[in-house]
Amino acid sequence: MTDTYSYPLLRTAGIDGMLVSFGDRLGEAANRAALAFRAALERESWDGVEEISSSLVSAYLRFDPLALSHATLEARLRGLIASRDWLRAELPHGRRLHRIPTVYGGSLAPQLGEAAQAAGMSEAEAVASLSAARVRVTALGFAPGQPYLGELPEAWNIPRQQALTPRVPQGALVLAIRQFVIFSVTAPTGWRHVGQTAAPLFRLGAERPFLLAPGDEVEFPQVSEEVFAKMCDDPEGGATWEALP
Repeated sequence: MTDTYSYPLLRTAGIDGMLVSFGDRLGEAANRAALAFRAALERESWDGVEEISSSLVSAYLRFDPLALSHATLEARLRGLIASRDWLRAELPHGRRLHRIPTVYGGSLAPQLGEAAQAAGMSEAEAVASLSAARVRVTALGFAPGQPYLGELPEAWNIPRQQALTPRVPQGALVLAIRQFVIFSVTAPTGWRHVGQTAAPLFRLGAERPFLLAPGDEVEFPQVSEEVFAKMCDDPEGGATWEALP
């Protein structure tokens, strides 16, 4: 028997957490809602709430149950949920558009051809598609500052690999299920390594330690391996950004 849920869905998460979900899978509207709801919670600044974060389709609160009861918090959350159509809410203000130069294919990103074949494209078509895409940071996770970005065009709804790649380097741009991930650390992955970037995602001690934030938008323009080699000496790795209206 399959459970069915009505969204938005409010659930407890342990003795000190509440989770508000806007769908059961990633989609533009559900992610927009999660980001907008998180921003609204931050503006509310309720006493007793100790942490607010968001994932692909949910917003999470951690609170002190000795300072704020479950019943009081649930009532406040249900009121905020009912206050508007979150699937059509505006994205938070203060977002950025980042451009992160990327080498596609070759020795630096050896699985571009495999990914292109899975998407029914030539390598040249794949590079044209990926370098023209503008994607949203849907969430951060797995490692400090590591983004999930989507959604890519439908052709890129390709599955993860059956086996892990033992190691991809920091800055690897990997792809699966209509999403990009940039690796902030060296790690194994089941996603295909299609591009390589040089921009540092995590800078300890910086005023903004994470380069990317949920809701930011990102483009990955193509550069040659020669240009990429020079960017590796740039503290910004060639990345630039501008404020979004």
